[in-house]
Amino acid sequence: MFKDNLEDTISAISTAQGQGGIGIVRLSGKKALAVADKIFIPFGKTKPADFKSYTVHYGKICDNGEVIDEAILTLMRKPRSYTREDVVEINCHGGILALGKVLDLTLKHGARLASPGEFTQRAFLNGRIDLAQAEAVIDIIRAKTDSALKVSLGQLSGGLSCEINKIRKQVLDILVSIEAGIDFPEEDIGQQDLVKIFLELTAIDTKLNKLLDGSACGRILREGIQVVICGRPNVGKSSLLNALLKKERSIVTAVAGTTRDTIEEMLDIKGIPVKIVDTAGILKPRNLIERKAVLRSRAQVRLADLVVILFDASQRLNAQDKKLIQEVKNKKVIAVINKIDLKARIEKDQISRVFPLVVQLCAKKSQNINLLEDALSDFVYQGKLFAQEFTLVSNLRHIQALRNTRKLIRQTKAALGDKLPPECIGQLLKDACVYLDGILGRSFPEDLLERIFADFCIGK
Repeated sequence: MFKDNLEDTISAISTAQGQGGIGIVRLSGKKALAVADKIFIPFGKTKPADFKSYTVHYGKICDNGEVIDEAILTLMRKPRSYTREDVVEINCHGGILALGKVLDLTLKHGARLASPGEFTQRAFLNGRIDLAQAEAVIDIIRAKTDSALKVSLGQLSGGLSCEINKIRKQVLDILVSIEAGIDFPEEDIGQQDLVKIFLELTAIDTKLNKLLDGSACGRILREGIQVVICGRPNVGKSSLLNALLKKERSIVTAVAGTTRDTIEEMLDIKGIPVKIVDTAGILKPRNLIERKAVLRSRAQVRLADLVVILFDASQRLNAQDKKLIQEVKNKKVIAVINKIDLKARIEKDQISRVFPLVVQLCAKKSQNINLLEDALSDFVYQGKLFAQEFTLVSNLRHIQALRNTRKLIRQTKAALGDKLPPECIGQLLKDACVYLDGILGRSFPEDLLERIFADFCIGK
């Protein structure tokens, strides 16, 4: 099915919809140049089919002599293009109407509208990138922070693929040794060889552990974490949200219960994409609106990856504080004692006994906000410093495949110890290779590709 589609020439708008200075219509395939010849009139005698690769040309887009738009045409001839096919990009004025007319012309003259991610899919099917690199493309587009972008760029450049290929080669080398014992039983694998194979499997296990150790961090950098601020009324939740955002997002007053609904914002804390949620502090609703606010706040706390519970340093713990402590004590929590600029009356030891991590700050004056940001960063990185060149695995599909590979490697070690037949050991290693190949796309079911590329935007 996918190979058959490679015969088509595809076209799509590759820039975001809406008004803009420039918009791009991209074509890829055997007829890309023929389509360009029919719609692009250059200010010169040479036709697009005769343009040199990696050249840019100024002209007009025309439909039966009628000028549709002025445009710049860029040509990249196969195989040195994104898809390893002839690729034409038409840069015209941005805007739904102008771009739509140019796109319609390409379809009228022989192209087909591209499916989501079909350009990247062709780059994979034509062997320019592997599947792990293809998946990194969408992560680059969706990256919310510099750190997330660096992880995705590292995967696109082949960092993860290189590590997987190294592990795969080690597994195959061991498999060759095992298969030699099956094919030539007279050359039985000696004890010395078994010890060597066991050590090699242990080395593979260590590499897989290293990749998986960073996967929790990689997942957070890719998808972000949800942090919920909770606390009784008037402890400074909205002031804390404003301090973290470094702008006045929430209304702050001395009146308890000013915040009646959850307020959500995205922010970048030390490269970590954080969805921060400020909740209503009402614990005893007086009417239907307040009851709904309480229910919504509690739902946000249940869904949170991390809860920041606020206390007022100038007041002793009351029944509302103690009730909230009981509600969140089984969650991952950072306790924050706010208003440290006021005279302290709070029982700090009662908080520290329940929550190991306690930060003291003044949200209104943005004092010690960096300590909370450090605590959030430590929660993500778990006290581990990952070197810039370290490969962080962020894709759930890759993580599951690596876990299955590690499980099979450990089963192989156990099988060696139990002196199982070499055929059993060899099969375990072959199964491990299947999972590694799945990450790279060496073997793949069509429905897998459909699921992966369905998440892409059209035009990429």
